[in-house]
Amino acid sequence: MTGTAGVRALAAHGLTVALTSGATVVQDVSLELRPHEILGLVGESGSGKTTTALALLGYARPGSSITAGRVRLGEVDVLALADRGRRGLRGSTISYVPQDAGQALNPSLRISDSILDVLRKHRTGGEQDVLQLLEAVDLPATTTFGRRLPHQLSGGQQQRVTIAMAMSCGPPVIVMDEPTTGLDVITQASVLDEIRRLRDVEGASLVYVSHDLAVIAQLADRVAVMYGGRIVEEGPTASILRKPQHPYTRGLVQSIPDHRTRGTLVAMPGVAVGVEDRGDGCSFAPRCAQRTDVCDTTLPPLVEVRAGWQVACLHWEDTPALSPTAIQDSALTATRDVVLAVKDLTASHRSGRETVLAASAVSFDLERGESLALVGQSGSGKTTIARCVVGLHRPDTGTIALDDEVLPAHVRRRTLEQRRRVQYVFQNPYQSLNPRRKVGDELARALTVLRGVSGAAARREVASLLATVRLPERLASRYPHQLSGGELQRVAIARALAAAPEILVCDEITSALDVSVQAAILELLADLRRELGLSMLLITHDLGVVSVAADSVMVLEHGAIVELGSVAAVLDDPQHPYTRRLLDAAPTLESPRATQVIHPENERPFSDNNV
Repeated sequence: MTGTAGVRALAAHGLTVALTSGATVVQDVSLELRPHEILGLVGESGSGKTTTALALLGYARPGSSITAGRVRLGEVDVLALADRGRRGLRGSTISYVPQDAGQALNPSLRISDSILDVLRKHRTGGEQDVLQLLEAVDLPATTTFGRRLPHQLSGGQQQRVTIAMAMSCGPPVIVMDEPTTGLDVITQASVLDEIRRLRDVEGASLVYVSHDLAVIAQLADRVAVMYGGRIVEEGPTASILRKPQHPYTRGLVQSIPDHRTRGTLVAMPGVAVGVEDRGDGCSFAPRCAQRTDVCDTTLPPLVEVRAGWQVACLHWEDTPALSPTAIQDSALTATRDVVLAVKDLTASHRSGRETVLAASAVSFDLERGESLALVGQSGSGKTTIARCVVGLHRPDTGTIALDDEVLPAHVRRRTLEQRRRVQYVFQNPYQSLNPRRKVGDELARALTVLRGVSGAAARREVASLLATVRLPERLASRYPHQLSGGELQRVAIARALAAAPEILVCDEITSALDVSVQAAILELLADLRRELGLSMLLITHDLGVVSVAADSVMVLEHGAIVELGSVAAVLDDPQHPYTRRLLDAAPTLESPRATQVIHPENERPFSDNNV
């Protein structure tokens, strides 16, 4: 952003990051962060969000370097410092909260030692300081909790520990990279409250990187939208989400499912442009309905459409207003045709002498063509039930029947045909794909093993499967580590579809996807249900996804069903207090959870619930 009046906590001007090959990842990015402000940084995978966020700390990942621009923290010119000087700023003046807390925490260090390790690099500190930091992020402020190892904490607790580490030295600026991705809505709401507290009570200024515009709507004072390594729109969050001026921003907003305004999604055409594929003109032109010939040759500058609001589009005045979408019709008919019947399912997990009940007397039917969503907090039993259905977890009691045929408890005792008919898409594609096998070979193997397709026919179908999940055919020759998280998840979905299943069990399959890709995947699954009569068990913490992708919803708490009914009935008129709690915690594009007033000092939204 340029031309912002007042004091700046952080300012980046003309920031450019390039690969050693010469390709530009981020080009001419300018941002300003005011004191006590949250700036949202949004865009699809590959847009340059994380690269920009790391560059604000004066850091570039291996294989890249900051080639131009300035970054100022207060009066300090970060990029003018040597590496040692930049490292001295990290933690004390600016800190970073990574996306994957489990990966960021040292698995061999106890929680208290991890916090102390950061604390003592910049100032003295002891156990009492650690306990105060744990209390500040709403974790148990006890020595016993501090002695836990990372694997003994939930995902939400791990994320809070990384936040405690980031604030341990009281830095005035904190950069957060997708800190709530993958968390259930109640845990996410708790973490977001902690982030607001950092701003409102601790006085921190934050850059919040996310692909989830619903979270940004609830949290950020301003938002900067990135595409193709550039800022394409920047301004007040509420204004931009209500009336976006750039066609890309409009496409993102229309791709977001919202449980408060249920309706069909409008997926953007095409895929995000790669670093090597950016031309001389507007990078978004190949996907843009407003494109003219001049867009291919002219790079649009950021122009001010009104005070504090900028857009980089030659035809921004032609961007249509957001259009309402129709409510989705259910795929079910009046005649019940049950394809999967689960009766009195009880399942537990055993660790040493301890037994944890994960599912208790769970019974439900899945009709042909139906999408049934399983929702609840982490630990509610959703994934355990799904793994029992596909034979990856042996239940203690109960039966699972496929077309009235009781399935063996373990997948290895099921026939090839039974395995083909019920396919599982795992939450973590990094762990579900063979790292030594190319994408094309992975898909071809599924075709060969489960359907007997091989040779030229398999190669043709691999190309078709990749196109189905909106991936270019060239990715067939790549290994999993060469793909982004969103690309990997689409490969995992393609592998499940290779079996031509009748039931697809989807475990949080959209949690790591960009909203535009998520919309395309949900649209794809809806098409498959209509065309093939595909049934789905949809495990998700995103109630927006439930509102557009499910016909029925089953709410689980501590392994028991507390509410079961149609999506419309449960989301519009929940009967159980736990369901109401989930709905209250779920982010939405509508007005934030807390009433906002204007803070007179810097004209930022200030929550009177967090004073």
